[in-house]
Parts: sequence; structure tokens; C-alpha cells
Amino acid sequence: MKNLIQKITNVYPSAYVVDIALLVFRISLSVELMVAHGLKKLGIGVAAAEQVPNPLHLPEAFNSLFANAANLFFPVLVIFGFFTRIAVLPILAVTLTGYFVLHWNDSLLIKDTPYMYSLCYLLLFILGSGRYSLDYFINQKARK
Repeated sequence: MKNLIQKITNVYPSAYVVDIALLVFRISLSVELMVAHGLKKLGIGVAAAEQVPNPLHLPEAFNSLFANAANLFFPVLVIFGFFTRIAVLPILAVTLTGYFVLHWNDSLLIKDTPYMYSLCYLLLFILGSGRYSLDYFINQKARK
């Protein structure tokens, strides 16, 4: 019983557990972002393509391209763990703009989505992609 309690309350999980958790976290988070937000902007799975908001009044073509890339292309890089910390930056730009600019005055039920995505991708920015990623593989090759 004592061993079970120690395992449950252990605040220092093994490196293996952390790496598996990062793998599952970054894949599930990025797939959810792509399915829930990216595909709608292309009109996939909905009657009409979702209009991309432009709260910063950027050129429309750039705004649309940047938002679509942040919701579809960069999550793929995060899934594979390829330049993860760099790939997270455009995603954070879109989610933080959604939170602080687009939904700042909205109710908590509306602005919690960009807030949660921002927190999750900020965590990946800080922790990196973990051992089960292309970043780790590239880093190991560079060391040799």
C-alpha cells in the first residue's frame, strides 16, 4: 500500500513517462487544433468555409495565409516534433491574438478556447518536443 501511495504522489516522473506524455500531448493537441479550427477555414466538414477574422487589419491575403498555416501546417510540424519550438510561435501568435485582441471583451466561455490553446502551446514551447521527435533525432545526429 505504501508503494502505491508513493507512486501516485511521486512528483518526479521518470524521463520515459515525461517523453511519452509529451508525445501524446503534442499529437492530440495539434490534431484537435487542425480538425476543430483548421479544416473549418478550408470549408471541410462544414457547409461554408469559416471566415478568418482580421482584428489587426493586416492585408487580407497575408492574414488568411498566416491563420491557415498556423491552424494546418505548423501543427503538423509539432506532431512530428520537427522544429517544434519554432513551429509553436505562429500558433501562439494566432491564439494569443484571438485571446487578447479578438475575444478580450467576450465572455469567459468564448475566450477560454484561445486561452487554453495558448497555455498548451506555451508549455510545448518551454518543454520542447521530448525524446520521441524529429528534433531529438536531429539533435542526436548533430552531437555525433
